[in-house]
Amino acid sequence: MASGMLEGEEFVRASRDYAELEPVAKAAREVQELRAEAVELAALADDPEMKALADEELARVREQLPEKERQLAIAMLPRDAADARPAMLEIRAGTGGDEAALFAADLYRMYERFAAEQGWKVEPISLSANDIGGFKEVVANVAGQGVFARLKFESGVHRVQRVPVTESGGRIHTSAATVAVLPEPDEVDVAVEDKDLKIDVYRASGAGGQHVNTTDSAVRITHLPSGIVVTCQDGRSQHKNKEKAMQVLRARLYEAQREQAQGAEAEARKAMVGSGDRSERIRTYNFPQGRVTDHRIGLTLHKLDEVLAGPGLGELVDALIAEDEAKRLAAMGE
Repeated sequence: MASGMLEGEEFVRASRDYAELEPVAKAAREVQELRAEAVELAALADDPEMKALADEELARVREQLPEKERQLAIAMLPRDAADARPAMLEIRAGTGGDEAALFAADLYRMYERFAAEQGWKVEPISLSANDIGGFKEVVANVAGQGVFARLKFESGVHRVQRVPVTESGGRIHTSAATVAVLPEPDEVDVAVEDKDLKIDVYRASGAGGQHVNTTDSAVRITHLPSGIVVTCQDGRSQHKNKEKAMQVLRARLYEAQREQAQGAEAEARKAMVGSGDRSERIRTYNFPQGRVTDHRIGLTLHKLDEVLAGPGLGELVDALIAEDEAKRLAAMGE
């Protein structure tokens, strides 16, 4: 290998730095070019023969400049170090019994479709299904470019209002599911020592015979210092299940570290959309009215089917990111 070439972790770090700095450099270049153009056009306007044309062009530049300057300010906002990371997506059925589990499965499929549109890969890590096709709990890894940046505002309580398939009387029920999106750490971010782990293996079980086998392949890992418990019984291999459970454990420990650090930056976090508290009700999916409302930004879309199919979710995600950027810009100007 030629000297001076980057390798391994150093290359990954450099690539990440470039990916973060490139949009800032591009935005700065565009602002610089427009400002230089404005100076040239203002000088040309002194020439009587060029004045009309120069004034017209100058008006165009002055119209474009504030938006380009705003884009530069947004590009220069401090980035969450985890934005570029893959993420762990956890969905748990809340109040509402079987109907809540069916809704949890609907949410999981929505994120799968959205991920496919973004070119991301979704790999289920742990599934706990009920007898009618719902999920009491599902944990999956979502890998790809900028996953956490686009999914981080999905954490919270999602509420559904609809007539359950299990309800013969036709009454509208309200059920809920909790979504958590955790950035996935690199191994160096979270040190986990073997002495801090209690590992139990047991026989996997599942609804309707799903994932049932005759070997002790399911794994439960307890992290003794924090009390965090992770189970994985999705695969038929004990080794694979342990690997996946450790992946989830690292993500939860990393999130706990981040929450601790963010607690010290409470004032800065006030500028963000929502509190990030997973018990906060963030969105309602109303089937009779075909609408989805995000309570944090007061946005209602009358396109429930599109949201659940994936494309409509992109509209919500973009609006949440834009609102977060606007709030953080305003906070910097105070």
